[in-house]
Order: sequence, then C-alpha cells, then structure tokens
Amino acid sequence: MDGRVVHRWTFDTIDPGYARLLDNGNLLMAGSDVNLPTPPEDEPTKPPPPFELHVTRLGGYKTTLLEVDWDGNIVWSYINRFQHHDFVRLSNGNTMVPEWVELSDELHKAVRGGHRLPRERLPRLLGDDIVEVDPSGTEVRRIHLWKLLDPVKDPILPSKRRWEWTHLNGIDVNDAGDIAFSARTNNRVGVIDGATGELKLKFTETHGQHHVTWVGEDLIQVFDNGESRSRVVEIQVSTGEVTWSYEAKPVHQFFSNYISGADRLWSGSVLVCEGSSGRLFEVTRNQEVVWEWINPFVNHRDNGEVAVGIYRAHRYGPDHPAFQDRDLDPAAYGNLNRLNGLM
Repeated sequence: MDGRVVHRWTFDTIDPGYARLLDNGNLLMAGSDVNLPTPPEDEPTKPPPPFELHVTRLGGYKTTLLEVDWDGNIVWSYINRFQHHDFVRLSNGNTMVPEWVELSDELHKAVRGGHRLPRERLPRLLGDDIVEVDPSGTEVRRIHLWKLLDPVKDPILPSKRRWEWTHLNGIDVNDAGDIAFSARTNNRVGVIDGATGELKLKFTETHGQHHVTWVGEDLIQVFDNGESRSRVVEIQVSTGEVTWSYEAKPVHQFFSNYISGADRLWSGSVLVCEGSSGRLFEVTRNQEVVWEWINPFVNHRDNGEVAVGIYRAHRYGPDHPAFQDRDLDPAAYGNLNRLNGLM
C-alpha cells in the first residue's frame, strides 16, 4: 500500500512482459525471446513479410510463457511463437492463451472495415484462436473466435489498418468455464459459453478496450479506453446492460489511449491502471478515489522517448497465500526504493 518495492524478479533470456502472482508464490509471466530478430520494417508498397515475421511487429506479441518460483528458478515454460497479450491459469492446472492465426482467403475478403495505405500490399488478415494447453504443453482445446463473429456486423474500426480483425487483448474464465474476451480492433467485448462454445454476450459500446474480467456470476468488468476519455464499466452478461461505471470529473482527467486495466478488489473497490501515464489509483463504488501511485520508474523506447507506462496492475492482500513466510521488507531493496523516491 505504500508503493515500495518488496520483491522483484529479473530475467536473462526473456524480455519480460505481463505477469501474475500465483497462489503458490510462483510468478507466471508472458515475455519474448531476447534473441528475436528485429521486426520487419513497415514498407507498405513492398510484398508483406511472411506470417511468422509479420506477427513480431504487432502490439502485444509474445513468444514464451514462463513460470518461475519466488527465487526466480524456472519451473514451467510454454513456447508459442504466435501467442500474444494475455493468459489464464485454470484451476485444473491448464493454461489458456490467445493465438494469432491467418484467416482464409474467403474470410480475408469478407471482413469489412479497416483501411489500407496508398498502394499498400496487404498481408493476409489475422484472426484469433483461444488455445488451452495442459501442463505438458499439449494442446487440449482450441476455440476459433473468428467463427463466432460476423465479418459484416463486426467490422474492423476505420482507424485500423487491415492487418487484424480482432486483436484479442484480454481473456478471463469463470468457475463455470465461460470465457470473457476483449477484441480491440473491432470494439467487441464478449462471453463464450464454456459448455456450448456459443456467444452468450456481444457488447459493442466500448472503444479500444482492455482487460476484461469476471467480477461476479453474471458480471464482467472492462477498462474502456475511449477516444478522448476513459472509463471502467461493469456489464451484466445476461442483459448486456451497464450496471456500474466510473469516469473522472472532469472526464478528461482520466484517459489512456492504449494498454491499461481495472482489477476488482475484495472490498468492492477497483484498482485502476491508467496505463499510458503509469498512474494507479483505487476508486470505491461511490466514485471516490482513495489511493494513488505514480510510476517513478523511467524506461526509454527504441527511439529514445521516455516511457513510464504500465500494461496492467494487480493488488494482492497481506493474507494472500503467496506471501506466507516471505520476507517483504522494503529495506531489502532500500537503494532501489530511495533512488526512485519511494523511501
């Protein structure tokens, strides 16, 4: 709660991305091989690169899921050169990830929307599968999201190039096995029935959204990035109605045009990650902001620009089983904390 570093993991062979703490104290992290070749340049008038190279230049691309123990020892890994963005560790020990797939030529032509640059030679349009693997890494289930959406009724946003139909940037699974998903490039939030594989919900009132999660038996929550202001919305699955939302007052004081997330806490409050600015804050159901933390850790992009963004954030209570018998003294990282103004 004081915003100080009490533990950290470092990686040599993987460029770390999004991670989650498991109940056993292990960290499950999606990252990319540090030895990946430089992504191909965007040269619209030239022949597009092959699929396996094209995906490396897309946002959210990952190569590896890595599970490490508290001390950083690797206990499990899964390599899939077409996975991206998110993952879910299921209660049976299996793991679910989004995977880019090339669509058929017929579907490539049928999907509406998007735009192409002057004289652009388009790559094959990409869709998304949701893949479940067991602890051995063996695929046990594959859901074709592109079969559940309509190429005409669920078009690509006009502002997006015709590279991806859905850009699946978030998935979550409830106890019944129903899968909530966020598809950014066509502004779709949905729920797939775990028993039948059919859509239970298709919600169309968000823009560029991220981080869909289950927050109740019939409720999901999503960070709605928006076009000039952001919000957090709670949606009832059975009716498609918004049952709660948060926007800043004035509304434009809360905005992140990409990444970001919202994590429902045990108190009913929401931990919001305003990703592009690196701002985390807790807001109550009564719209009151009761805690805030600004990311002091500065990174630099390849072009030298300063970056403080946070993809997503989670809070774990002091009684979380991962912390049992763990040393969480911030003094152990005193120099790091002091250097960044945290002590």
